[in-house]
Amino acid sequence: MQLTVDELAVRVGLPGSTIRMYQTKGVLHPPRRQGRVAYYDESHIERLTLVQRLQSRGFSLPAIAELVKAREQGASVAAVLGVGDTEGPDDWVRVRVRDLKRLVPTGDMRPAVLRRAIQLGLVRWRRGWPHTRRWALEAGNRLAGLAVPAEDVLDQFAGLRRATDGIAADFVEVFERRLWPQLDGKSAEEDQLDRVRALLVELTYTAETVVVGTLRESIREAAEEFARRHGLLPGGDFRPAWAEEPVPIAERLIDTENEIPDETTIRRFLDQGDEPS
Repeated sequence: MQLTVDELAVRVGLPGSTIRMYQTKGVLHPPRRQGRVAYYDESHIERLTLVQRLQSRGFSLPAIAELVKAREQGASVAAVLGVGDTEGPDDWVRVRVRDLKRLVPTGDMRPAVLRRAIQLGLVRWRRGWPHTRRWALEAGNRLAGLAVPAEDVLDQFAGLRRATDGIAADFVEVFERRLWPQLDGKSAEEDQLDRVRALLVELTYTAETVVVGTLRESIREAAEEFARRHGLLPGGDFRPAWAEEPVPIAERLIDTENEIPDETTIRRFLDQGDEPS
C-alpha cells in the first residue's frame, strides 16, 4: 500500500497538517520517499489509529511520543509504566560459570538443567551468556547453601510462576474493571500517562504487600502442620506451668484457634464503635 499524505488524511479522517505535526512531535514515523513524493503505508494508519485512541483517553502528545519511543527501543510495557526492570533486585545480572558451580551441586550441572531454567523464564540467554534477575541469583545461592537439588528448585519455581501469573491476572483484572474506566480523558489536571503509572505502581506495591503477607501466614500454618506430622509438638493435653499465667492478647491471637463469629456478633461490633462493651 502506498498513500500520499492527502490520501492518508482521508483514510484516517485527519487534516494533512495534523499528520505532519505528528511527525514533528515524534509520534508518527517518517514516510518513505521516492524523489520529492512521500509515501505512507499500513504502519502509518495503525500508528495514527493508536495516537487517536490514546488521545481519546487523555494522553498528551509528549506522553504518546514517550511511549512510542520506548517501545521502538524494545522497552517492555511494564518498564515504560514504571513497574518493570529497575535497578535493585529486579535488574538482570550475568551468570558466570563460577556462579553456576555455586548454584548447582557437583554432578548436577548438566546443560539440560540450565536449558530448563531458560525455558521457564528464570534465565535469559543473551550474546552467549546466561542472565537472571538479581533476586533469583541471591535466592539460588541461599537454596544451594541448603543443598536443595536444582531440579527441585526448578519444579518449585514452575509451580510458583503459575500461581503468580494467576495472581497478576487477578490484579490486572481489578485494574481494568475498576480503575481503567476512571481514566476517561476528561481530566485536564494531569497527563493520563502519569495517572496510569501512579495507579499501576500503587496496585503493584499493594499486590506485593498482600502476597508477601499471605505467604507468610501460609508458611506459618504449613510449619505448624509439619511439626504435628513429625511429632515435634507436645500432646494436646500437655500444659506447662506457665500456661495458667495471663497471656498478652498478641500471643493469644497466635496461639489460639481463629474464631468465626456470626453476622449478628459482627454487626454488634460495628454498631458499638471502638469502645469495648
